[in-house]
Amino acid sequence: MRSGEELDGFEGEASSTSMISGASSPYQPTTEPVSQRRGLAGLRCDPDYLRGAFGCLKVAQVILALIAFICIETIMECSPCEGLYFFEFVSCSAFVVTGVLLILFSLNLHMRIPQINWNLTDLVNTGLSTFFFFIASIVLAALNHKAGAEIAAVIFGFLATAVYAVNTFLAVQKWRVSIHQQSANDYIRARTESRDVDGRPEIQRLDT
Repeated sequence: MRSGEELDGFEGEASSTSMISGASSPYQPTTEPVSQRRGLAGLRCDPDYLRGAFGCLKVAQVILALIAFICIETIMECSPCEGLYFFEFVSCSAFVVTGVLLILFSLNLHMRIPQINWNLTDLVNTGLSTFFFFIASIVLAALNHKAGAEIAAVIFGFLATAVYAVNTFLAVQKWRVSIHQQSANDYIRARTESRDVDGRPEIQRLDT
């Protein structure tokens, strides 16, 4: 039989061997945090955006464009129909595009696609919607047959034009601010890099 000292030495050797094998094992448990999954499960509505100026304007644009589209769809007869078709296309397009942007901004989905300049995207959308809603409303007002649905569509078309115009003005201001901030950040970064080079003479000697 083995003595107590031999057994203690054997147990210590076995424990050290198991520690070494456990450290080298690729299946040992890790304490690193699991990365957050990117999916629809983590989506949350941003109430601050919806309560802000851009959120309220986006909601109003979607509602007005939808009402204008519904009004124009209730018209059964038209002659000529070009103005009605053009207004129908503009109101439907504005409703769909603005609705998609509202969902992206309110759920912060645009933050997951930083490659797109969303300030410029919103500016282009609101600018084009303002222009085409204004033209479509004028054409429909000039060619309408004094029907109630046509008059309602014209009224909501001009209301949508006004809301889109306000959003365009605010989007231009926001885009200018972002451009100035980007320029300031680039200037600060360039100054910091130049100071680092001036403080390291070995880099200057290599350049020369």
